[in-house]
Amino acid sequence: MKRKVFAISGSTRKDSANLQIIKAIAAMTNEKWQIEIFNDLALLPQFNPDIDKEGALPQIINEFRNKIQEADGVLICTPEYVFSVPGSLKNAIEWTVSTTVFSDKPVALITASASGIKAHESLLLIMETIVAKLSPKSQVLISGARAKLNANGQITDELTLNKIKELVADFEEMMHSAKG
Repeated sequence: MKRKVFAISGSTRKDSANLQIIKAIAAMTNEKWQIEIFNDLALLPQFNPDIDKEGALPQIINEFRNKIQEADGVLICTPEYVFSVPGSLKNAIEWTVSTTVFSDKPVALITASASGIKAHESLLLIMETIVAKLSPKSQVLISGARAKLNANGQITDELTLNKIKELVADFEEMMHSAKG
């Protein structure tokens, strides 16, 4: 049975490098993973604790939380905006803080940007705070991401491809271990 992976691109651009990397991972894992790419990041309402309660919660937020809960693991691939996590991704994660959907959930993190260092550090701190299950090999920083992809969205840089393959193997093991 294929593992269910819920993938979130931190970029709202239609053909971002981040989305291309997620699609490349989907292609390389199509035998063992069923990856669902979340395409509605830009549609999530601004986080508001006043409506983060039963009866007031927007349906799209309920669906987003359920997708995370039902997944065997969550793959996040994000750019860096102004030395931080993009606001739309941070907003999405804030909608999960009052829940336990990320608690002990296997998570793979890829920060793919021009630099990405500060966003990667910030995202790691956020994921640790919400008790997501991470490992050193389930996180990859890809600086200069655009130059490491060809026009078809394939990863052309050998070192980057090897890091992604290592992430995939580690993430698979994390999901396997989480299922017991």
